[in-house]
Amino acid sequence: MEESIKLAIIGGSGLYNMDGLKSTKEYMPETPFGLPSAPIIVGTLEGQRVAFLARHGLGHHLMPTEVPYRANIYALKSLGVERLVSISACGSLREDYSPGHIVIPDQLYDNTKDRPRTFFGDGLVAHVGVANPFCGELSQQLEGAARAVNATVHSGGTLITIEGPRFSTKAESNTYRAWGISIIGMTAAPEAFLAREAEMCYAVMAHVTDYDVWHVYETPVTVEMVVQTLNKNTAIAQESIRHLVRHLKGERACECDHALADAIITQRKSIPEETRKKLDLLIKKYI
Repeated sequence: MEESIKLAIIGGSGLYNMDGLKSTKEYMPETPFGLPSAPIIVGTLEGQRVAFLARHGLGHHLMPTEVPYRANIYALKSLGVERLVSISACGSLREDYSPGHIVIPDQLYDNTKDRPRTFFGDGLVAHVGVANPFCGELSQQLEGAARAVNATVHSGGTLITIEGPRFSTKAESNTYRAWGISIIGMTAAPEAFLAREAEMCYAVMAHVTDYDVWHVYETPVTVEMVVQTLNKNTAIAQESIRHLVRHLKGERACECDHALADAIITQRKSIPEETRKKLDLLIKKYI
């Protein structure tokens, strides 16, 4: 891989391409976990090489549970990506986080049940730390970029990831509110955890599309509602990313780039050779 890719964007519902990319190339890396959701488009944006991946595939044919999260993160890692921004739709569980607003969450609650959550296993055990699941440094820069384009931005809040593809019941929605959760989505887990295992900085730009189903005076969430709000916010997302790339700091000063340093607990001589080869991209500097 000869290119130096400064940042990767994973586009969620409503964002299936990145405007403004020039001199583009397509990559479809084969990984030990299969192929990524779609071809990874690498192009020049604001003078920097940036990658874009459509999370749900071209034409949005992958349900949240069907997204090949491990293949996506592994493929981006294989291209040399160090920073990753997820652009996602979310429902609001708070009155003050209104549709059309942007939230940069700082905590994550995983309420999924049917998804592989780790690269590890098959004779290699690692316990990665995710007390703070989003990169604080990248999240701060992302928030600044969104504010710079005059978006209404909320800093912090807990994002709960549900299995989907259905929306919540009112009982579930009100329970999450009672837990103090701010926003609800379907894709941040295990994506954030896999990014940490891959020692990549990860942050979420969550676009509030609805009030889920809890709000007494608002219509319960529908696909049409989600798409309409996202279409309005697409320009904000695109311009925020351009601003982020333009001002992105060079060297990483966070702890993401050595997340595995103290995480691997398996004795080196006990690691099966096949597993060692499969995960070489992730573990080679420690094994």
